[in-house]
Amino acid sequence: MSAPEPNHEKSSQRPPGSGEAAGSAAGARGETDKGVSDLSQLVPPATEVAPERPTPAEVRSVTLRDHFRPPLGTQRHWHSFHSAWATAIAAGLNQRLPEGYFAEPNVQFSIEIDVATFEETGPSAPSGTSPLAGGLDSGWSAPAPVRTIPLALLTDVVEVQIFTKEGGPTLVGAVELVSPANKDRAAHRDAFVSKCAAYVQQAVGLAIVDVVTERLTNLHDELLARVGEPVASGLGGLYAAAYRPVERDGQPRLEVWQEPLAVGRPLPVLPLWLRGGLCLPLDLPAAYTRACQDVRLPLG
Repeated sequence: MSAPEPNHEKSSQRPPGSGEAAGSAAGARGETDKGVSDLSQLVPPATEVAPERPTPAEVRSVTLRDHFRPPLGTQRHWHSFHSAWATAIAAGLNQRLPEGYFAEPNVQFSIEIDVATFEETGPSAPSGTSPLAGGLDSGWSAPAPVRTIPLALLTDVVEVQIFTKEGGPTLVGAVELVSPANKDRAAHRDAFVSKCAAYVQQAVGLAIVDVVTERLTNLHDELLARVGEPVASGLGGLYAAAYRPVERDGQPRLEVWQEPLAVGRPLPVLPLWLRGGLCLPLDLPAAYTRACQDVRLPLG
């Protein structure tokens, strides 16, 4: 006897959620065949799973990637990662800083001159009046400048600033992440070095991290030469350095910590000395790992 032919009508399967049961559910929700007004009723919200935090050993094994050349340089924007890295550094410092201190990321690209004037109403100025009104009404105007000379501005700023709240926010430390624009021409390098020199000459603790592979000028050496040390550091194009202004035997001195960096090698932990003598670790590996996770970069 031959086997009976399959009943295609009975064996056909409907996708889950279809049919009368689905129709009844739709009716109960007030939906019609013409469409669904709220897609969230059909597509359940994705369950967010927090990424597992790497162990300390895994953090220390994370290696520096090349964010400026292929393949990574063509897949991701370096400035986005630098922003994430600065934010991660600030977050890590805020976990360690004592009460009365705080760290803030300061990231600006393609800086232009931007001057704003604000009018503030207070007890000395009646409401609706301006302290500048008298000067403007007098017809005074600024004379023409006697000279106009070229001025090199910082084109990019990627830094973390550390402040103490005592007596109002006072800068006590800074971490500078070098950008390509900081190194691309003599005027830009001079502006960056001048800023760093001003920091250490005001006894502000400083660290510089340079992972820019496409331009190998050494800003660390230029800073040392600016403050009076003509001997080259011996570092290559990539490095991390920390600086502590101190007084030794009645003379101001600059203590320096420096580490060479290389793509494919782990990052170091540097001492970050703040103005006033407070020292805390600048944990570059942990901040780098966090930044990679935040922008969904695989850990190298």
